[in-house]
Amino acid sequence: MDNREAIGSWLSGPRSTAESAGTDFGYRGERLGLPEEGPRSVASFGRRLGAIFIDWALAVLIGFGLLSGGDMQAANNWALGVFLLMSMLTVGTVGFTPGKRMLGLRVVAVDGLGRLAPWRVLVRTLLLGVAVPALIWDRDGRGLHDQLSGAVQVRV
Repeated sequence: MDNREAIGSWLSGPRSTAESAGTDFGYRGERLGLPEEGPRSVASFGRRLGAIFIDWALAVLIGFGLLSGGDMQAANNWALGVFLLMSMLTVGTVGFTPGKRMLGLRVVAVDGLGRLAPWRVLVRTLLLGVAVPALIWDRDGRGLHDQLSGAVQVRV
C-alpha cells in the first residue's frame, strides 16, 4: 500500500474502508425504508450543514440586531436562544426551519414519516443545543439528536 492509498482510506473513513473490503451497507436510509434518491430520501450532510449555517446566521442577526443593543457577548447569548426557539417552533409546527426550507429539507418522524410529536421536537432541540449529539452520526447519516428523538431529515 502506498502513502496515497493509506491517506485516502483515512480521509474517507471507516465506511469506505469496510466497503472496499467487501462489506455492503446499502444506501443511506435503506434500513429506514426510505428511497435512495429524490423526495423522502435522507438529506445529505452538505444540505444539512448549509441549513444549519443559514439558521445560525439568521439567529445571530436577530440576536445582534434586535436584542443585544450592539453588545457582542449579549448577542452570542441571545443568538443561541433565538436559534433553539426558532428550531423548536418551526420544526414543531411546519417540520422545517427557514434554512431547511430554503434547501428543500424537512424533519419527519421515522415511524410514520409525519410531523414530530411535541415531546420529540423538544428532545431534538435540547440535544441540538448541546451540539455534541449533532456531531455523532449513524450509518444512515442521522445525528444522535435525530436518533434519540426518532427523527430523520429528508429531502422534500
